[in-house]
Amino acid sequence: MGRNSGFTFKQFHIDHDRCAMKVGTDGILLGAWAPVAGARRVLDIGAGSGLIALMLAQRTADHCMIDGVELDKDAAGQARENVATSPWQGRVSIIESAIQDYSAAPYDLIVSNPPYFVAGQTFSDPARALARHTGALDSRELLAASQRLLSQDGLLALVLPTAMADEILCISSSYDLHAVCYTAVITRAGKEANRVLLLLGRGLNKCERGEIVIHSADGTYSNRYIQLTRPFYLKM
Repeated sequence: MGRNSGFTFKQFHIDHDRCAMKVGTDGILLGAWAPVAGARRVLDIGAGSGLIALMLAQRTADHCMIDGVELDKDAAGQARENVATSPWQGRVSIIESAIQDYSAAPYDLIVSNPPYFVAGQTFSDPARALARHTGALDSRELLAASQRLLSQDGLLALVLPTAMADEILCISSSYDLHAVCYTAVITRAGKEANRVLLLLGRGLNKCERGEIVIHSADGTYSNRYIQLTRPFYLKM
């Protein structure tokens, strides 16, 4: 943790007190895992605090431009502040908009840590409810926006609960998006996977399957997780 109870990484700091969804393992995993080789334009759908956008800025070349689209006004404002204090303020832009209303030139990579609680769950914080309920962005709308905004060879990288990943895979072919990589995320060795890192691309693909274990059986971070996140965590 760092100043203002935010989160300090090796090359940037995230304040998230005005964001419904705080810095967490899901976003960090996606930002560290998403394939960025050759990407010139990247889009983060539901940018929140700007965490994933800044992680991807750290991992990409100077010519790569990154846009983050965020519906919530407070989160978008805080994301802009986080970008402004980062080394990449010239490459990362935060746009306050619903993704359904957003249009731009094609992107080589789209990433999203999307809402995944179904409508009907209750939260005391309305902003948190909006950030995590699929009422604001359901699976079909996410896929439709990605199909519209991806370049022909572009990729869509998502972090999802396993049930939502299965739902996405059931309907993604309707949007000419097919699994390229399915990586199960296991919180602790010996447990069932509860998250999936999912990569989709246009056309039929051979799907590479794998897994990432975050904690070994003794509670320490696994070598794979350390390898992924070492460029970011201060004490990794």
